[in-house]
Amino acid sequence: MSIGHVHLKVSDLEGSIAFYRDVLGLGLMQRYGAQAAFLSAGGYHHHIGLNTWESAGGPRPPRNAVGLYHTAFLYPDRPSLARAFRRVLEAGIEIEGAADHGVSEAIYFSDPDGNGIELYRDRAPEDWPRAPDGELRMVNARLNLEALLAEA
Repeated sequence: MSIGHVHLKVSDLEGSIAFYRDVLGLGLMQRYGAQAAFLSAGGYHHHIGLNTWESAGGPRPPRNAVGLYHTAFLYPDRPSLARAFRRVLEAGIEIEGAADHGVSEAIYFSDPDGNGIELYRDRAPEDWPRAPDGELRMVNARLNLEALLAEA
């Protein structure tokens, strides 16, 4: 099994399209009237669905509400992650966190509706931190964002 797509309720379709297309670099594959759109990476029919069917003009949910924590976007290598991070900074988006997890490097922020976004790249499995018995030992260490940007 693999996860095919995430479909989000948004308050402003045009603003959300602009964010996912212009900041994250997804392609707009189709509009479904004036209330929904489908975007993807690499020409797939859609990885992200956006709609305002029940949410047009709605407020951001409070941070302590239940729901999706974040959607993670996997980049193939560190330079690709660095270029994506640079686009986020150039768009003036506030970074909410960044971490080196040992298995991956990740940057966290939110979309215009407060949905969590993670941009990350995986390390090769043979480089993952492990205990002597082979158990995975993910960490939550500081990610050097300046060094990452140097690879953009």
